Amino acid sequence: MPEQRMEREELDEQATGERRPDDERSAVGPATDPVSSLEQERDALQDRLLRTAAEFDNYRKRVDRERRELSQYAAADVLAEMLPIVDDLERALGAAETTETAAYRQGVELVHRKMLDLLRRRGVKPIDALGSDFDPNLHEAVVHEPSDRHREGEVMEEMRRGYLLGERLLRPAMVKVAKVS
Repeated sequence: MPEQRMEREELDEQATGERRPDDERSAVGPATDPVSSLEQERDALQDRLLRTAAEFDNYRKRVDRERRELSQYAAADVLAEMLPIVDDLERALGAAETTETAAYRQGVELVHRKMLDLLRRRGVKPIDALGSDFDPNLHEAVVHEPSDRHREGEVMEEMRRGYLLGERLLRPAMVKVAKVS
């Protein structure tokens, strides 16, 4: 019975936050035991240490993620400026080949491959637009044309290739979209 009274007093102290003077407590209870109070203090400090370590770990992860995103976005501007050069190289490769231009074509093909390889290593991926459904998040429709061979909203032609940097749109694809005639 005295043990239940001591537990009730301790629960009352915890609920109200008030401590009773020592003369109102039992002299044998765990609240007056110095070992018990040191254990409680140790447990509180251990809990505080664990919480602080977890907060620091979360902070470190957030800073690392923000640093990666910042470097990716900084690189996005430079990579986006390189895309018109890739377009020009592709137009040059699309020109008719003659015997006089064969050597130049090989040089242009080499530069084009190197540019595409550089973009790929930096995480830039082309958008496959041809034959897919029009997506305003990835495509920029510049022409709507009636077609009996294509379904409504299908991309019929890609006028300029679009690119993604990771999951971020670097440049939308300029496309011709079919509409039912």
